[in-house]
Amino acid sequence: MFRGGWEGHQPVETSELVADALRGRGVEVDISDSQKCLLDTELKTKYRLIVPVWTMGELGGEETKALLDAVQNGVAVGGWHGGAGDSFRQNTGYQYMIGGQWVAHPGGIVDYLVDIVEKDNPIMAGISGFSVHSEQYYMHIDPGNHVIAATTFDGSHDPWVRGTVMPVVWTRSYGTGRVFYSSLGHVAADFKNTPEILEITVRGLLWAMDELK
Repeated sequence: MFRGGWEGHQPVETSELVADALRGRGVEVDISDSQKCLLDTELKTKYRLIVPVWTMGELGGEETKALLDAVQNGVAVGGWHGGAGDSFRQNTGYQYMIGGQWVAHPGGIVDYLVDIVEKDNPIMAGISGFSVHSEQYYMHIDPGNHVIAATTFDGSHDPWVRGTVMPVVWTRSYGTGRVFYSSLGHVAADFKNTPEILEITVRGLLWAMDELK
């Protein structure tokens, strides 16, 4: 995991929660507070998964090339909320890889429903639709994403989006690498107060590594 960027998304707190959960499933996790970890000459052989936890900011040219090359060549990538879906706003190469980009969250912190689109997907096994009190992300997304959970905007705050069905959790491929993304997990409290969020995140990252059993 490499973390940083805007502090409002609590990159340290959320990454520690997810890292601890992954370690509990037998995964070794390294955490870096710098993007320079992407320039490790052994990146493609040393790691099976890269997790950006970096809202906004910029990703250097060499770091971008190293990240995209690693994923194209089989290293998995995955993340959550703004840490992966609102990262490096000017970096279209990164957005092409992750499959989307945040553009709005009408109403700010609201109550909304997450609907399970693909109930037989192993990431969603045993999880039914659930309520969330957090930011409901409106995103520009790649139509090629494999969507496994979604939400519907009721138009309470922006009437023109009433009835819009927006992907919340998706998987995709980038080259030979697997990609997982969830727009859930605004701050650490979300992971703690809504256990489905942490479970989906951990399962998704395990799926990306082809380790979800």
